[in-house]
Amino acid sequence: MNSVHRSVLFSALDRYAGLVLFFVSTAVLSRLLTPGEFGVYAVVNALTAIIAAAFQEFGGANYLIQKRELSHGTIRTAFTITLGISLAIALILLATADVVSRLLAQDSLRHGIEVSALNLVFIPVSGTLIALFRRDMQFSTLAICNFASNMAVALVSIGLAVLNFSYMAPIWGSVAGSVVLTALLLRCYRDLNVLRPSLSEYRDVLEFGLYSCGVSVINVFYNLAPQLFLARILDLTAVGLYSRAINLTQVFDRLVTQVVNPIIMPAIVSQRAAGADLKGVYLDAVQLLSAVQWPFLTFVALMAKPIVLIWLGGAWLEVVPLVRILCLANLALFAACLSYPVFLAVGCVRDALVSSFISLPPSLLALLGASFFGVEAVAACALLTLPYQAAVAIYYLSPHLALRPSEFGRALLKSCVVTIATVSGVAACAVLIEAGTLSFVVGLVTAMVVAAFCWLWGLIVTRHPLLAHLRQAASGLLEMAPRLRLSRSVP
Repeated sequence: MNSVHRSVLFSALDRYAGLVLFFVSTAVLSRLLTPGEFGVYAVVNALTAIIAAAFQEFGGANYLIQKRELSHGTIRTAFTITLGISLAIALILLATADVVSRLLAQDSLRHGIEVSALNLVFIPVSGTLIALFRRDMQFSTLAICNFASNMAVALVSIGLAVLNFSYMAPIWGSVAGSVVLTALLLRCYRDLNVLRPSLSEYRDVLEFGLYSCGVSVINVFYNLAPQLFLARILDLTAVGLYSRAINLTQVFDRLVTQVVNPIIMPAIVSQRAAGADLKGVYLDAVQLLSAVQWPFLTFVALMAKPIVLIWLGGAWLEVVPLVRILCLANLALFAACLSYPVFLAVGCVRDALVSSFISLPPSLLALLGASFFGVEAVAACALLTLPYQAAVAIYYLSPHLALRPSEFGRALLKSCVVTIATVSGVAACAVLIEAGTLSFVVGLVTAMVVAAFCWLWGLIVTRHPLLAHLRQAASGLLEMAPRLRLSRSVP
């Protein structure tokens, strides 16, 4: 098992452990908090996420990972700039929390914003150390730290919700997770001199940060804007419903994209340094991702009702049509996680910013207009905006890779066949569930088994390249098993 596959394995263990905690805590909190209470948390989280994205790119993970030669001075400068901006923004948030709550006509937001601002104090330390661990491919250490942090978030959130802390329960939970994560990272990283203040290389950090920050902020703002629009134009119940639909739609991101995301940037940078053909790397990655994302999203769309009933409960059935619409819209984003790393690898972060400015402002205007027609209209708007964004990103990326449309089509053909094979089996199960032949629980389990069989059959029939990676991963796990048994037997 090479270093990339080993990194993927530990990253997967990290993400899947966090996903289990997410599923459990979400199921419990959905029964302790109302959609309106969850809507307050979603709006607070949206505001702080947008702000955090703004300053993290000034010396954040992307800067530290893409840097060819990383000195102590570079790391210290990146940390210092991030820390300074973070503390300034935290103070601004505390001072303007009341103004923001009045602007959104939601008085309950003020206390949530004030507490959530505490997270910004810890992000510079944890963000810098996480980037260094990722650059060195030390994902086993990150897995342990992230699991402890996620456990703290879940336990504190559920515990406070039981004690009737309402929407403040998950907000305090996120603060607890930040504290635990930062403490463990500080304990694991030996050379804490990298956190000493310095501005020796500020020009390079700021030059990269200006473009990278623009890309990050506009993308994060676009992703969270529907929740802010719905909070201002409709109500917090609509925000809660839309946020839950997004959570369910993004399960694929938690299962797959977030597993490979930490590895994509260092892997592409290393491929570039080795002189590899980035077009081939990109097309291979597109082929692998689409063969997993498309079948998964179509499965969730068809099985949305039983999933919502079992996971969230009957009070959240209004989420079902939103989930189905958003799953179909997100089919267009099969290559989204690759675009920005490849732009960085070819040295064209400016084009990443230009493509975002071309695609996202019109999309935001469309979302704003749809907000006046209800939460389902906002979800339906994604059927137009997401394919448009994907097309613009590919258009700007193609010249740098000498990528032709025909090559793109050939890379996706086998994944289309695999998706059709998967959908045919799941659709039959959906019909049986709606007819009452199968209960929701039995039907969902049956659909999962059928989907796995049809998906694997599709991979075999098309001789999809993903099969080779699955075999390699399986052989790597088999090789590791005897070593694990031996290590346990040694006193």
